Amino acid sequence: MSTATKKQKIQLNRRGFLRVSATAAGGLLVSLYLDRPSLAQEGAGNQPQRPPAKAYPPDAFVNIKPDGTIHITVNRLEFGQGVHTALPMILADELDADWSQVVSELAPAADIYRDPVFGIQMVGGSGSIAHSYQQYRELGAKTRAMLVAAAAALWNVSADQLRTEASKVYGPAGKSATYAELASAAAHLPVPATVKLKNASEFRLVGKKIKRLDSRPKCDGSLKFGLDLQQPGMKVAIVAHPPVFAARVKDFDDKEARKLAGVRDVFEIPLAKGSGVAVVADKFWIAKQARDLLKINWDATGLDRADSSQLRENYKQLARTEGKVAKTVGDVKSIESTAPANLIVAEYEFPYLPHAPMEPLNTTIRFDGDSAEAWAGSQFQTFDQMAIAQVLGLKPEKVTFHTEMAGGGFGRRAVPDSHVQREAAVIAKRFRGTPVKLIWTREDDIRGGYYRPMHAHRVQVAIGADGFPSAWRHVIVGQSIMAGTPFAMMMKDGIDPTTVEGVADTNYNLPNFHVSVHNPTINVPVLWWRSVGNTHTAYVMETLIEELAARAKMDPIAYRRKLLKPDAKKLRAALDLMDTKSAAWRRRLPAGHAVGFALHEAFGTGVACAVDVSIKNERPRIHRVTIALDCGVAVNPLTIESQFQAGVGFGVSQLMAKGEITLKDGRVEQRNFDGYVPPYIMDAPVTVDVHIVPSTEAPTGCGEPPVPVISPAVVNALTKLTGKRYRSLPLVEV
Repeated sequence: MSTATKKQKIQLNRRGFLRVSATAAGGLLVSLYLDRPSLAQEGAGNQPQRPPAKAYPPDAFVNIKPDGTIHITVNRLEFGQGVHTALPMILADELDADWSQVVSELAPAADIYRDPVFGIQMVGGSGSIAHSYQQYRELGAKTRAMLVAAAAALWNVSADQLRTEASKVYGPAGKSATYAELASAAAHLPVPATVKLKNASEFRLVGKKIKRLDSRPKCDGSLKFGLDLQQPGMKVAIVAHPPVFAARVKDFDDKEARKLAGVRDVFEIPLAKGSGVAVVADKFWIAKQARDLLKINWDATGLDRADSSQLRENYKQLARTEGKVAKTVGDVKSIESTAPANLIVAEYEFPYLPHAPMEPLNTTIRFDGDSAEAWAGSQFQTFDQMAIAQVLGLKPEKVTFHTEMAGGGFGRRAVPDSHVQREAAVIAKRFRGTPVKLIWTREDDIRGGYYRPMHAHRVQVAIGADGFPSAWRHVIVGQSIMAGTPFAMMMKDGIDPTTVEGVADTNYNLPNFHVSVHNPTINVPVLWWRSVGNTHTAYVMETLIEELAARAKMDPIAYRRKLLKPDAKKLRAALDLMDTKSAAWRRRLPAGHAVGFALHEAFGTGVACAVDVSIKNERPRIHRVTIALDCGVAVNPLTIESQFQAGVGFGVSQLMAKGEITLKDGRVEQRNFDGYVPPYIMDAPVTVDVHIVPSTEAPTGCGEPPVPVISPAVVNALTKLTGKRYRSLPLVEV
């Protein structure tokens, strides 16, 4: 997801503290909590309100066990992005821990695990490392200082006579002690108010290519995801959702469904909007078969029946009118008198897009009357725990919420209304004492909404005598993701920042520049999609910049360099590195191949991309991608490389001929990978080379920044091969 706070600095002096306690087994527990304003406290919509925490749970970030293992708790969801390894690396480096002894664990839902910037426990906005880098460094450094103090007291020497390495403290006269041996004594010492952190030159783990801690169990099948969870006596639930969003059940016939052996109950339940019919059975397949036998009459009276064709036309007309002003610099009136030969008028269309994570959405809940236990792969633990509590009539702390490993998400598991968890809680309430796992099948999710919004852009660019823009007017039309959610507080003057990001904050020097936006209300649930607004705004900006460079008969890299603002340092660094690393293969392109470029900054990270593309069987073939990035400190270059390679593959999904969601008479026309077609192996780039700009600056995002650049880069290459301008996605024909 995106956020207007992507450049906000982490302030660790805001009432931060460490909690230390001795474990029953003699270990050392350390936790750092940063007390910041919470979105959950300032929520809107149907989210329950929650007062500021007054007492903190005895959970911990660091637990040094008697056997020498160091268990580090990760305050995030791990769903492929690598935080299960990267965050422990940061802490372990400052701790001088023996990496072979480090064990990583996912944190349950608890106030102590809130994101230091957002104020809620979550993953989003590519903020996991960026927001917790300083936090985990201080955790490691303060834990190390306490262990050193314990050794100093034991040996009756000063702390400055000691050094640490590989989970040991070394002292004079050959003395040494393991962290495990010192942990109990250290737990009784005061926590230092301040500590000296390492210089970058002293890092032993940060900046090194470290193999992921979760790779082996994922490869051998021993790692379990939320969908794999089994509990004694557990039942499985599936819900029949309305074919038109927010419709209600008028009546239903469940006689045939109830005849199936293993069906335990069939009943109507409220949804986030509208209602549905839940089927609870002993096993998934029985529940699904029973649901297929239901005969439901739906009431969609008074509901808007969205239609993609009509929406495209409506959006196109809206884009020709002034919206709410998001950014204005100088004066763009000169566009009206610009000669057609010096004017570009470009209209763009982008469809609804699903997330389609490989692991279907699921949540398991056991309700015991006065407490509950939940298991889910959640990006929004705080919201989901609160939603379950609200449905069950409990206080949030009475819901033990386990963060499960998740098989992808791309924003789909970061849902402000917690609709999956609410459905699961309603069902579990009826089955008191019995664990119930709710599963959304892939068909449920493809047809269930929460898509990247449909968008339209209209851009008018007046071109000066030097070939550069003299005036730029830009109108964007698309649903707001934040409106009606706790994140509405981040909107300013009624404008959703996720709609205009990547345009309103462009790093190109456009002296006369005007951006306005329309956020129509449509009966289609929408949600952030990996890299959010940048996915469509970068496409518009970068295809137009390439078009302008072609009209000016300038090299597209040189054109961008000249157009960039002087302070766009990260983009310049990424562009220069990409230019250097791709120069050799660009000089020897085979016949029928073309190179395309794209440059974009998102979530604080500058990214430059060059692609080698040909056309085969009327579809683009991506032979090579060279991508360079400036993300500040690269905590784990190996993870960053995999994030960018995977992000490029994910971004290609915007181009696929059937890679969209369409609606007719309010109903989604696609149901699974037969109608919505993601990239095949033949569509993926053959080679993706990732290059990282060396830096000691604070780290910025890496999970989302690779997505925006690949589609415009590929299309810019296609334009050189075909002469066509591709203003609409997906690519129905090349």
